[in-house]
Amino acid sequence: MHIDDKLRSKLEIEQQNELNSHYIYSRLAKLSESSINRDILTQIADDEIKHYEFLRDLTRKNLGPNKAKIEWYILLARILGITFAVKLMERGEEDAQEAYETIEASLPEIRDIIEDEETHEHSLIDMINEERLEYIGSIVLGLNDALVELTGTLAGLSFAFQNNQLIALSGLITGIAASMSMGASEYLSTRTEGGENALKASLYTGIAYVLTVILLVAPFFIFNSYIVSLPVTLLLCVVILLVFNYYVSVAKDLNFLRQFSVMAGVSLGVSAFSFVIGILVKTYLGIDV
Repeated sequence: MHIDDKLRSKLEIEQQNELNSHYIYSRLAKLSESSINRDILTQIADDEIKHYEFLRDLTRKNLGPNKAKIEWYILLARILGITFAVKLMERGEEDAQEAYETIEASLPEIRDIIEDEETHEHSLIDMINEERLEYIGSIVLGLNDALVELTGTLAGLSFAFQNNQLIALSGLITGIAASMSMGASEYLSTRTEGGENALKASLYTGIAYVLTVILLVAPFFIFNSYIVSLPVTLLLCVVILLVFNYYVSVAKDLNFLRQFSVMAGVSLGVSAFSFVIGILVKTYLGIDV
């Protein structure tokens, strides 16, 4: 079969992608603690090498794996979990499907690979069973409450006190106390609803809350002026929301923009309202600290 240079170039790109995917899925299978996930990942890795060999027969070109790309996905899997890395790979599978569909008109034999890619997508969707994702609701609860409550508290205290040490100490004490309260509430709520591992759920909530508190209060310990500290805290709030919502949107197949806009709108809205409350308290109650 004659393959022109343009088609050959497209085939070589997908050939490289299939080879990289084979190595990534093989490594992820070894990392997986779940036998079900391991079997699925191994099967997909086997399919990917078959696709590579099919394309190699067409291009008549041997390729080597992209080691940097492979190690990047393995690093993501170790830090953020196999599910996150797999979901990113799944997005690559969707791009591959589109690429193969453009090639299919010139090369009908590619249909088998397209069907395999579609099967991979459905198999991967059913793979989410990592502990960190089972407790994502508890993490969201702790993270979101800390962002909403503490950014609001720090904004209100900033204008009321206008003293970084007082703001930092008040925020830290308030945040730690609130984290204990949130953890206890999550424990009682989960236990009342008959959920398993109520203690673990409460720990996820409490830890997420405390870590968020530390990050948000830190600028008030680092800088001398609340005029600098408060904007930095609000910026950190947005960064935390961006990172966390991107992670959840990938791992749970959610709409990133919708998730982020809702959480950011609530957190920053409460901060603005609390800042106004701080102004009113200081102005009309005449309290100076």
